Amino acid sequence: MRTPTDNLSDGPSVELGRDQPVFGPELGEFDQSEQRAAAGGDGEGMKTGTTTVGIKTADGVVLATDMRASLGGMVSSKDVQKVEEVHPRGALTIAGSVSPAQNLISTLRAETSLYEARRGKDMSMEALSTLTGNLLRSGAFFVVSPILGGVDEEGSHIYSIDPLGGTTEEEYTVTGSGSQYALGVLEQEYDDDVDIDEAKNIAAKAIQSAVERDLASGNGINVAVVTDDGVDITRYKDFDDLL
Repeated sequence: MRTPTDNLSDGPSVELGRDQPVFGPELGEFDQSEQRAAAGGDGEGMKTGTTTVGIKTADGVVLATDMRASLGGMVSSKDVQKVEEVHPRGALTIAGSVSPAQNLISTLRAETSLYEARRGKDMSMEALSTLTGNLLRSGAFFVVSPILGGVDEEGSHIYSIDPLGGTTEEEYTVTGSGSQYALGVLEQEYDDDVDIDEAKNIAAKAIQSAVERDLASGNGINVAVVTDDGVDITRYKDFDDLL
């Protein structure tokens, strides 16, 4: 693995682990984080636009997203996977720029594996949310606004994480350009006794509502169900399959 070039560093790239220490989030920020943020903020990259939803239940969590990616005013993809497993019992949604979001997911998977190999136990959702917030604060994953959902020994958890790393645990949450439409559905439909099947139905209604009004959301729905048994991600092109 090599450090980025293309004017993001002041000298030639060097191989990690030889001329500089191997990265660990607890050791400090990424090098050239301000330059990376500036390079990622020009609006030229592919973005998900997006509507993503996270709902907590007693038995697990449900994460749902639409499937559209945009490039300026154009639909660049109609089949984007916007929720990914990052932990044996945890998943992360994507909202924002595609490239840093994909990199964030890869980094979280690697750091989770390292944590569990070193300590001999699963990473808690609180620790995983802290790690995610720290990575976003580093400036290396500009601009991503994810939802983290998972299950650990303490139960089910949904975390709303903003692009600057602010982390809040919620009962339900939304991110993306269709948030206001989806949130209205969640406010009406959610209650504390909702189960997994009901949460899937509510999430589908919320995404469908956003798709009807938000031009950057559409083309189907990804649904991740996270329980003690693991992460199950299903893709639907037709909302009627869930409603």
